[in-house]
Amino acid sequence: MVLDKKTIAMASGPNFAAFTTLFNDGSPQTHIMWVDTDGEYLLINTEIHRAKYLNTTADKRVNVMIWKHDDTFKFVEIRGKVIGEIKGEEAFENINKLSHKYWDKPYPFEVQTERIVLKIEAEREFFFNLKDEDFDF
Repeated sequence: MVLDKKTIAMASGPNFAAFTTLFNDGSPQTHIMWVDTDGEYLLINTEIHRAKYLNTTADKRVNVMIWKHDDTFKFVEIRGKVIGEIKGEEAFENINKLSHKYWDKPYPFEVQTERIVLKIEAEREFFFNLKDEDFDF
């Protein structure tokens, strides 16, 4: 599925996301995350020791909800699956890019294990109160 231009704009801007993965027993886990996109996939950066990453190795289904930083009543929910991973220097460069996007400075925390970027393919997008007029396309 091709991402809608509103989803790309939301993931490209300084908007936070709620990222939900599933434990082995099916119960959900949700974290507030930085989000990115390459224009084709949503990108979530994490570390390999964290439960959210480990959950995606067992069950690729995820949910990402991104809300506008200046109006939290405008959001997009994306249901999809993890279809790939980016590792190494490229994953570290991505977390620094995100840190500049959200905090305007390099990523300040020590990496505990290994950074990894999850590539998420959208299967469904649901928009709430978002219109083309909300963006400068």
